[in-house]
Amino acid sequence: MKAYPAYWRPLAVFFCLLLVWAGTAFAATLEDKVIEHQLANGLRLLMVQRPQTPTFTAYITLGVGSVHERSDERGVAHLLEHMLFKGTETIGTTDFAKEKPLLDRIEEVGSRLDALRPRRDADPAEIAALEKELAALQQEHQQYVVKDEIARIYAEHGGVGYNAFTSRDLTTYLVSLPANKLELWAAVEADRMKNPVLREFFTEREVVLEERFRAYETNPRGLIFEQLFANAFTVHPYRNPIIGWRSDIENLTLAKTREFLQRYYGPINTVIALVGDIDPPAAIALVERYFSDIPPGSPVPPVTAVEPPQRGEKRIQVTFDAEPQLVMAFHKPTLPAHDDYVFDLIDLILGQGRTARLYRSLVLEKQLATSVQTFGAPGSRYPNLFVIAATPRHPHTTAEVEEAILAELERLAQEPVSAEELARAANRLRTDRLRFLRGNEGLARMLTFYQSVSGDWRYVLTYDDKIAALTAEDVMNTARAWLHPGNRTVVVLDKGTSQP
Repeated sequence: MKAYPAYWRPLAVFFCLLLVWAGTAFAATLEDKVIEHQLANGLRLLMVQRPQTPTFTAYITLGVGSVHERSDERGVAHLLEHMLFKGTETIGTTDFAKEKPLLDRIEEVGSRLDALRPRRDADPAEIAALEKELAALQQEHQQYVVKDEIARIYAEHGGVGYNAFTSRDLTTYLVSLPANKLELWAAVEADRMKNPVLREFFTEREVVLEERFRAYETNPRGLIFEQLFANAFTVHPYRNPIIGWRSDIENLTLAKTREFLQRYYGPINTVIALVGDIDPPAAIALVERYFSDIPPGSPVPPVTAVEPPQRGEKRIQVTFDAEPQLVMAFHKPTLPAHDDYVFDLIDLILGQGRTARLYRSLVLEKQLATSVQTFGAPGSRYPNLFVIAATPRHPHTTAEVEEAILAELERLAQEPVSAEELARAANRLRTDRLRFLRGNEGLARMLTFYQSVSGDWRYVLTYDDKIAALTAEDVMNTARAWLHPGNRTVVVLDKGTSQP
């Protein structure tokens, strides 16, 4: 480990105390500034007024993700993310009254085709005839479709960053707009929640299949992590990819997709954060006016599947025509468990930045790897994994890289982390978080994430104090408890003679 000069130690203590004060002051200020409001239908609104610039960021987060899908609807949350960009009865169409009968006919033919394809006794001629009819109907339907109209509306009114993402734990839609466009945002998003139209379903399903092909089936990184999660978890639905397995996507029906939407995409599971140049009383009035008449929907039930303790190493070999890669994962608890806080420190100590132990040892000193990183995955709502990923530097092997990683993990479990290294990791956590929260988008994301995943955005208020209380002994104890061979899943990707 690098030796620090004697004069550094009092400076380190000073900066540590300074950052503790800054984090504590920020938490106190944030607690005062977050304004909460809950509608009668369950929708929760969180607001922070920041008038420095005449803009605001809006995050709409639904506490439903791929972890909440049943076995016959895997991939539906991700598909719905695509579908909800398609518009409503008034947005995304040239004439919904004329479009609706055609949509009904497309659904009828497409549903017949979906029911027929899996049957062993299906008549190929009948399938071909239905496919031809569906293609003709979809072509006819294009005359009524206005592509990307929500994006166009926002862009024409100064919107930026319009996007969405689906995770295993939640689904989020976001945009930043000028301050005087709050009512436009409320009208568009309430309409999308009230009157979504799942137009172009069958063509979009093909788009998602192509996305899966590119991101997982022919992408070495996607493939290796898909295998990691599928093997590390045997019971818990975190084992399934967000996008779904290929057969899942192929068998997602329009009826199942609509039912999932109507069941969960309602106010009872929704958190909205508005951060920026807003007038909170006026914002509350607008949200009440546009969102209060939407039916609440059904609360997302908790996942009852509990991953059993792992009782021995799992090792997977993946053959793929790509450069060798190594990933390993260890089961760990999630927030608000004590060891989850410790893992945030371990992540910084081992894998974040050029001074981190793994990077310094494997990349800079021994030159065994071209890259190494650590992170928590694949979700945060339920117990998850601490992941280490590395790419060997030719001519070194994955076995050499693995041996070096395991030596660093053993060192972490047996030798106390120095006071300087511990302080540096804690300070980095604070500064990174404070930097992230300076922007409206970062704060909006944090508020909706913790409200949805932990049940209360106030989790962040005590975070710095929890981290500051951790000791070198906590790091050793957590490493011993979780970073051991019996709790480990290893996936090695090596070149083969042919691709799968």
